[in-house]
Amino acid sequence: MIRVGVVGLGVISRFYLSAVERSAAFRLAAVCDLDPAELSRSAVPGYRDHREMLAAGGLDAVIVTAPNDVHAAVCRDVLDAGLPVCVEKPIATSLVDGEDLVARAARRNVALFTAFHRRYNSNVRALRERIAGGPPIDSLTVRYLERIEEHVGGDRWYLDATRCGGGCVADNGPNALDLVQFFLSTLTLRDVRISRDPDGIDRQATLVLDGAVVELDWSFPGEVKDVEVRLADGTVRYADLLDGYPGFKESLWHEYDGLLNEFEEAVRKGGSWQDNGLAALSIVNDCYRREHDAGRRAETGDHRHGGEGAGASA
Repeated sequence: MIRVGVVGLGVISRFYLSAVERSAAFRLAAVCDLDPAELSRSAVPGYRDHREMLAAGGLDAVIVTAPNDVHAAVCRDVLDAGLPVCVEKPIATSLVDGEDLVARAARRNVALFTAFHRRYNSNVRALRERIAGGPPIDSLTVRYLERIEEHVGGDRWYLDATRCGGGCVADNGPNALDLVQFFLSTLTLRDVRISRDPDGIDRQATLVLDGAVVELDWSFPGEVKDVEVRLADGTVRYADLLDGYPGFKESLWHEYDGLLNEFEEAVRKGGSWQDNGLAALSIVNDCYRREHDAGRRAETGDHRHGGEGAGASA
């Protein structure tokens, strides 16, 4: 039995806690949150500081669902304590921090597991099985569209560009990019278009990659999460991630069950575990770098470099 602690009791934590409760491999041993009211609802020991939770011992692994801007700091402490960690995407808000976490996990021989829950969606899995062994994929489109205010609950940090890491590219982008890699195995950015609101949050973005397009929207009236695959013979296959799950966020229950099952495997593999966390963060970093560089060229009137070019690859 893997004794697990959960850091962060915000909107996403309920899916983890429910998955842990149903799991035969994990047992909830401790929780951590800044809000005493959240801690009071837990039947296991609660802490307001994750370092106190780690110092208390009795844990075999940690799940981090705290705001994006503290992922790196919390994960560093968990890894340095010699424990495997499952962290909500993104693994960090900067590429330097992400690279540091990967290196620490390797040195400590423990898993750094990125929580890409959408790859465990039953409709996504069925689509990949349906096209396996057939014509190769010619192109792929992943859409991740929602009105972010409807999804964050009380976690208003999503609407703070600094704490979130940006906006839809930083937060939803990694999930969508992981779906691309789930089907195509590689990620190479070719172009990006980003639209921001007056607060500096990126609300819409289109990422053009080798063989794929990712469409992100945080101002969409409703919710669309889907994958369209065009095969070399002209056949088009499609997966609606929400099909069969009509309730709000209903699909997440089974997705986090699948995620926790794979985290169990990562715990066993230790430092040999590798996933797409750093690759997705690298693409996100490249998106923002390209946007910044394009803005500087526009200010100076230098248009010698277009959007097409060598991208980050992993």
